[in-house]
Amino acid sequence: MQFVLIGFSDLPNLQAFLFAAFFVVYITILIGNFLIILITSMDPALQKPMYFFLANFSSLEICYVSVTVPRILFNIEKQDRRISLMSCATQLCFFLIFGTTECLLLAVMSYDRYVAICNPLHYSLVMNPTKCTQLAAISWLGGIPVQIVQTCQIFSMHFCNSNKIDHFFCDIPPILKLACGDTSVHELSVYVVVMAVAALPFMLVLTSYSKIIAIILRLPTAAGRAKAFSTCSSHLLVVLLFYGSATVTYLRPKSMHSPGTDKLLSLFYTIVTPMFNPLIYSLRNKEVITALKKLIFQKQGHVDT
Repeated sequence: MQFVLIGFSDLPNLQAFLFAAFFVVYITILIGNFLIILITSMDPALQKPMYFFLANFSSLEICYVSVTVPRILFNIEKQDRRISLMSCATQLCFFLIFGTTECLLLAVMSYDRYVAICNPLHYSLVMNPTKCTQLAAISWLGGIPVQIVQTCQIFSMHFCNSNKIDHFFCDIPPILKLACGDTSVHELSVYVVVMAVAALPFMLVLTSYSKIIAIILRLPTAAGRAKAFSTCSSHLLVVLLFYGSATVTYLRPKSMHSPGTDKLLSLFYTIVTPMFNPLIYSLRNKEVITALKKLIFQKQGHVDT
């Protein structure tokens, strides 16, 4: 009726350091993404589809890391690594739903950049507020039925090998290792779902960016090419970080999974990418930097008065 999350218990001398590191990273993610939500909602200059999706993306990152990191902090602080079957299933389900949302939202954001660069005259018509809201809703809700079914399917298996999950949260690869008998059907199901909710959106991202790059290369001036590429290079970097680590994790055969490699790869798409997203988007975007400075100076002005 319960599992044990091994996590980082094989590093007994580093428990205090790990707690401090995860705590600082979690607070950094919350503050960074909350600031993006704040400035994109308050600054009139950022009332554009691109920043509407960026605010959705930052909201998603807060939800995404909150599924795993608080549990990691609790396990390290209390040194109690037990997790009930229901809690494990709930964590996995929400993790998969938010992961699917991230895949879909990254595809939507690449489509937004495609329309802005390849069809700028019709941008405001195509990416109207209704269309933006619909695309965001599809991204948030699209993965819910699929991932609920997949979670129920995984936890309908019998577990007899052990109750120890050699990971820092409930994820599919380490849970499948604990299942009795042949898990090939379940592995195939995972591949099919990953292809549908991750690989297909990734192909849409690649298609969008191949057309964007083709248009950029045809621009007459170097300054024009640099400006056009700067608006989408940050998004492309986030896509590569997230998809690179997640794809290797879920599309490798079960026999090639090792606890150390799985944990390292999982850290990238569960914690490292959400931590760098606000930095990537703000440092490479002059409008976001300007809005942030304006917000800081307004706060200082209120304090001075």
